[in-house]
Amino acid sequence: MAASFGSATNLTSISIFFLAILILFLTNFSFSQSTYPTPTPWPPQFHSIMIYNTSGTNQIFDLWYDYPNGRNFNIIQNQLGELLYDLEWNNGTKFVYTLDANKKCKTVKVGFGILTPDWLHGANYLGQRRMDGFLCNVWEKVDFIWYYEDVVTKRPVHWAFYTGMEGHLMTFEVGAVLEDAKWQAPVYCFESGEQADDSSQLNSVVDNSGSSMDLVKRKMLIQEF
Repeated sequence: MAASFGSATNLTSISIFFLAILILFLTNFSFSQSTYPTPTPWPPQFHSIMIYNTSGTNQIFDLWYDYPNGRNFNIIQNQLGELLYDLEWNNGTKFVYTLDANKKCKTVKVGFGILTPDWLHGANYLGQRRMDGFLCNVWEKVDFIWYYEDVVTKRPVHWAFYTGMEGHLMTFEVGAVLEDAKWQAPVYCFESGEQADDSSQLNSVVDNSGSSMDLVKRKMLIQEF
């Protein structure tokens, strides 16, 4: 009987030991999951100069983000080519136009507004990687964008889209605001017979280097999750 009691005691001790190990493992796993870094929300207003590369094609993007006023503006210089203006409003209206003598303009109803400052909420953390000389935290969102943020300053450094388009941020001016007069699309964007449908460059900007319907769906997913 004594031997039997001792065996039972040993088994109980072993069970308690393994239970403690399991609890410790689960606690550490839960803790490590909860301590993953999260993307820093965008400031409500900022200005950024970016260099974009898509399959060897280079562009300079002059980005103005103005969430309080519900507007987002990309001024796009194609390498040795056209200067394009890509203006988005929170009512789902998008204008892509030139301000040269050709007076090209394309108006698009995209069905959703500009990105919110916390649009990266829920993104999957992928760890730390070096990008453009900076140690960055990296996140992925709905298989649409891979976002690199400097570990020290929390500023965005780089982002890459599923289409292969990659943006390198050169400046990031928090609180910078473009004067209101620059946000007005030209009058010919509101006239009949717009001169846009024959412009492949305008269409490529609207499509953002991918299927336009697929792009819309993916951007809507980013807003929802």
